[in-house]
Amino acid sequence: MSSITCAQALAAAYGSGLERLDAQLLLLQALGKPAGARSWLLAHDTDELAPEALDAFEAMRLRRMAGEPLAYIVGSKEFFGLALQVDARVLVPRPDTETLVEWSLDLLEPLNGPPALRVLDLGTGSGAIALAIAHSLKAAGRAAAATAVDASAAALDVARENARRLDLAVEFVHSNWLAQVGESFHLIASNPPYVASADPHLVALRHEPPQALAAGQDGLDDIRKIIAQAPCRLTPGGWLLLEHGYDQACRVRELLVSQGFAQVQSRLDLAGIERCSGGQWPPGPAIPALHAAAGGQT
Repeated sequence: MSSITCAQALAAAYGSGLERLDAQLLLLQALGKPAGARSWLLAHDTDELAPEALDAFEAMRLRRMAGEPLAYIVGSKEFFGLALQVDARVLVPRPDTETLVEWSLDLLEPLNGPPALRVLDLGTGSGAIALAIAHSLKAAGRAAAATAVDASAAALDVARENARRLDLAVEFVHSNWLAQVGESFHLIASNPPYVASADPHLVALRHEPPQALAAGQDGLDDIRKIIAQAPCRLTPGGWLLLEHGYDQACRVRELLVSQGFAQVQSRLDLAGIERCSGGQWPPGPAIPALHAAAGGQT
């Protein structure tokens, strides 16, 4: 069998239809190199691949061509500057969800303790939202207590391991939304399932846990439950922030208003889409709203 160089292996992968970046990251994974070492591939393009590295690369290429998320294959995904371990037990964290983290931090920024800020991440999955908020508050020297909830014990195992590896103190609770949560929080943030059960896009997401994606005929079943339950677990003036689908902002705002939330508004993601909506629970001292950064305010 003739030897194969790095450049030849990548060229063959490109020719099979694999995206260039995906091919490079998979080859680095097969070689035991970090994802940031793409320049290494250029400097070593004539290096011959060991048979075991070539076999590993080919196996990963086939998985990616079959639609498996790259993050599952390499075992990690960066979110808000944090390297999170992920696998098929949890959704792959998306950049869109960073909008939810940024909004949360903006609302928490003017608050001062004691007591410590209390933040809840509902449906935490890999722990992305809770860990990003906890890391940012810790870096800023803010006293905060973060809690992360998920109905999946398997997902909580992934989140706990990410917290341990990142040395972040987060409490994890196994609960169907707020059923097993007894405290009150200054802010509740959630990226719940919001895809309609008959949405054709679910086919492309078949490798990810379906219970974390679909939520009834219109995709809003879980959002309705959270909006109904949240007032009992918010401090006076506390905020509920929800990520939702690209075309659901108006309906989510209506649900928040009908439940009695004030200052209901939405925030745009980097693509200019209304990606998150939220509101403040009265009565009590208000947390300042950031109208300039929000869209779709009602």
